[in-house]
Amino acid sequence: MGSSPTLGANETSRFEIDLKIYRKSDQSIDEWIIFSVGGGALANETTKEVVKENIYPLTHISDIEEWCRKEGRSYWEYVEICEGKQIWDYLAEIWDVMCKTIERGLNNEGVLPGGLKVRRKAGTYLIKAKGYTDALNSRGKLYAYALATSEENAAGGIIVTAPTCGSSGVLPAVLYHLKNTRDFMPIRIYRALATAGLFGNVVKAHASISGAEVGCQGEVGVACSMAAAAACQLFGGTPSQIEYAAEMALEHHLGLTCDPVCGLVQIPCIERNAIAAARAFDANIFASFSDGEHRVSFDKVVEAMRETGHDIPSLYRETSEGGLAKKF
Repeated sequence: MGSSPTLGANETSRFEIDLKIYRKSDQSIDEWIIFSVGGGALANETTKEVVKENIYPLTHISDIEEWCRKEGRSYWEYVEICEGKQIWDYLAEIWDVMCKTIERGLNNEGVLPGGLKVRRKAGTYLIKAKGYTDALNSRGKLYAYALATSEENAAGGIIVTAPTCGSSGVLPAVLYHLKNTRDFMPIRIYRALATAGLFGNVVKAHASISGAEVGCQGEVGVACSMAAAAACQLFGGTPSQIEYAAEMALEHHLGLTCDPVCGLVQIPCIERNAIAAARAFDANIFASFSDGEHRVSFDKVVEAMRETGHDIPSLYRETSEGGLAKKF
């Protein structure tokens, strides 16, 4: 999880950062131009990518799962060992921002900026959900929470990249819904966030979370995978069941293109977050019914996602020049 609070981006275009150094006389003595190429990565003509050092010695889920089995521990405990106990204060801040984003999004109304005249729907979905019982009530609220964050992102509000701005609605919606319906203690939510972040980091280490590089499978697909892992852990899943839930969620997003209308993270992005949140729940339930045994590993799906993303024509990777974007 690229899990620091950030300003949501209205557009999917790459951002240029122009850094200049001046003397006291206002004379420029040096300049460095770098581009945000998506997924938290920076690059220019001379620097292929600027990345942080990977603090996880094990970068494949299969290896981490084997470590969990041998040590009798969980994924979140591996994160704590690698990150240090200060990770919980950090994740508490992350969770606080996620909750506040959803609550703002549920109460904000009106048309989103950008020219598509897309109206906010989160608050309306929440109200309608309360008119139903049981399954429809639950699903409607989940949609509302995902819409709330995605609409805040589209309006330039403060969100948490999880793993990106365009996919920021999935994980918070799943966890917020579980917090409200199952009354999980905050520390259990933080542990679920740690597990979600671990799976997101594995994808980033071996593939990409950038829609510009691999399409929306690397954004919403990975967000769904992270949310499925988090949910499965909260429901008491074993490491193998958690891995299965994450694998399934990503597997069934393979090939998902990134073709936003007018380059705005609105159509189909906002609805896509809501649907992915629901799919994360489904992946968790399916994995929880199983014994965790399955043929295709999470690591293999990540590898397939990387290869699929590189094979997808650039028209379908965040250019707004192909696919759905051409229909408007």
